[in-house]
Amino acid sequence: MTSNDTLAQLAAVIESRLPARGGDADTSYVACLLLKGPDAFLKKIGEEATEVVMAAKDAQYSASDENKQKIVGEVADLWFHSLIALAWYGLSPADVLAELERRAGTSGIEEKALRKAQEREINPR
Repeated sequence: MTSNDTLAQLAAVIESRLPARGGDADTSYVACLLLKGPDAFLKKIGEEATEVVMAAKDAQYSASDENKQKIVGEVADLWFHSLIALAWYGLSPADVLAELERRAGTSGIEEKALRKAQEREINPR
């Protein structure tokens, strides 16, 4: 199974837990978060992002296999909760992958400058 397949399958399960699709908050963690709405899953995304940073800081001082695996686990949690947000807003992992593919080969510095220029066009001061 490819990474894209894994993400697509997980996204399909998450989408099946949406309240509009009959997700049961009594039996599903995902359905419970979705029923509570964006504040609940966005808070989890913030928590998980912080845990990724903390795990990476720990690995900075000791790059043991255990610390590396902790980073992997925390990133998996962050991705999982991010997939919940994508489902809530009617998006999918394919949308994110398409954006990453669009950016491939573009300098991060150039990309950031382009976004700033576009923002100035939309919101001139």
